Amino acid sequence: MLSLLTILGIAIALAMDAFAVSICYGCGLKQFSTKVMLVVAAAFAVFQGGMTIIGWLGGRLFAEAIQAVDHFVAFGLLTLIGGKMIYEAFTGDDTCEVIDPKAINIKRLLVLSLATSIDALAVGLSFSLLEMDVIVPSIIITIVTLVFAMIGVAAGHGLKKVLGRKVEIIGGVILILIGIQILITHLSA
Repeated sequence: MLSLLTILGIAIALAMDAFAVSICYGCGLKQFSTKVMLVVAAAFAVFQGGMTIIGWLGGRLFAEAIQAVDHFVAFGLLTLIGGKMIYEAFTGDDTCEVIDPKAINIKRLLVLSLATSIDALAVGLSFSLLEMDVIVPSIIITIVTLVFAMIGVAAGHGLKKVLGRKVEIIGGVILILIGIQILITHLSA
């Protein structure tokens, strides 16, 4: 069972993609809009929490088949996701598209929400392999993502992408460290 602090660390790491994209939303706004901030943050948060649950449910379907190697799978998934986040931080495009706050492109927002929540799907799978309950972690992931995305939109508008996608490095490192912790804990048990 992962500690609350570890789950919070996972939630923060998962929220980094949404935070980075939210910064781009914010820096692209012609004028700040609370409506845009709330809609963007809610979309990212719902997808992060929902994909965590979907991943967990998928893992429950075949958990018995891979129980002997579950800690290796969890380590591999978290390390892969963390490495991907770090790679994208160094190779991604930091430019922001100008967004009219009165015309939110819902299709684009949903695609971005889905893209930033694929990592949460893998984390949900990891939770099922660790035989964890998913409700509390999913709620924590949803709330943390909501807060980070709101801050991202506001900061992006105010700072005009001073932080950029580099925050994904932090999220990637956190996921890799959590993967290492899971592997060490299971191997030493």
